[in-house]
Amino acid sequence: MTRLTRTASALAAAVLLAACGATATTSPYEPGTGHAGHGAHDPEPLPLRDGERFMTLGMPEPYTPAPPNGGTDDYRCFLIDPGLEEQVFLTGAQFLPQNTELVHHAIFFRVGPEHVAEAERLDESMPGQGYTCFGDGGVAAAWVAHWAPGTDEVLLDPSHGYAMPPGSRLVMQVHYNTLGVEGRPGTDRSGIRLRVTDRALQPFDTALFSAPIELPCTPEESGPLCDRAAAVRDLGRRFGEKSLDQVDVLAQRCGRPEPGPTQHCDLPVERPARIHAMAGHMHLLGRAIKVELNPGTPEARTLLDVPAYDFDDQALRPLPEPVAVGRGDVVRVTCTHDAGLRAKIPQLRELDPRYVVWGDGTADEMCLGIAVASAT
Repeated sequence: MTRLTRTASALAAAVLLAACGATATTSPYEPGTGHAGHGAHDPEPLPLRDGERFMTLGMPEPYTPAPPNGGTDDYRCFLIDPGLEEQVFLTGAQFLPQNTELVHHAIFFRVGPEHVAEAERLDESMPGQGYTCFGDGGVAAAWVAHWAPGTDEVLLDPSHGYAMPPGSRLVMQVHYNTLGVEGRPGTDRSGIRLRVTDRALQPFDTALFSAPIELPCTPEESGPLCDRAAAVRDLGRRFGEKSLDQVDVLAQRCGRPEPGPTQHCDLPVERPARIHAMAGHMHLLGRAIKVELNPGTPEARTLLDVPAYDFDDQALRPLPEPVAVGRGDVVRVTCTHDAGLRAKIPQLRELDPRYVVWGDGTADEMCLGIAVASAT
């Protein structure tokens, strides 16, 4: 997902946010026919709860991914106007990926009315629908929904939701990946079905906990990109020099780890909050992810444990009960990656082996715990 740059969460932890813009539409939207890929489907919506209604929004026309710099990853942002004249609260969301052969993941950000003009200027700065937005798009925004394979709508406490002020916009950031796609990549016209209410609710925020990746090539692999410095330079070539900030920030925040398959980071909580649900995100070399609160203490508890990570099952997992955290608590995220999977996965098998650090590409890796949190 996106780089660690802007923080806007109840936990003030390692929060990764991005914002960017493009064409808007408020007309009725039909996502069209899906393509074979990881779990393409348009699930039936869960029943509406008291006071809720649906809004379905999307791209006004199909988009053809065009990965820059000779790469296979295209991060494209589309600015969508839900036409809000009064404040609503977002209580659920179902992303509708139209071409799942290409869509790696999607994130939706709320752009407040005070930042809409800036987002529109960014949109106008690049021709065509949307614009390239690796990492931070340069506009203050808040993460309100996401999709990765295996993610369907999950309903949480109906007394909470993400605030959507009148005049605000949504940024739909879609990560397209063309690895393993033969010939022309085709087009995509994805959308989202929002569940909203006019009732005043307690606000949700999204907090993201990240750890570094320092994954060498296996003993059976060799090549120029197995050198860490060369691999980092290649990352900067594919995604721009700013993409390297994430590697440096994680090293400063977590300490530079010894190279190996398992890494972790301890993140201090700076403000009280309650965590309602968790998800984990890694890429194709991910084996396991775990998020713990106060590990190694009598108060230790596990917030998320995925011992057999499956890229096609990144569902948001509600906690049995919301977990309160406070100043002085520590959240630890731990990830295990396996470079040996590179020889077994069709999308990666033909690529040159590389030393893997945190990066935006599908052939790179991430270690990210995603928390839905509230202040109370």
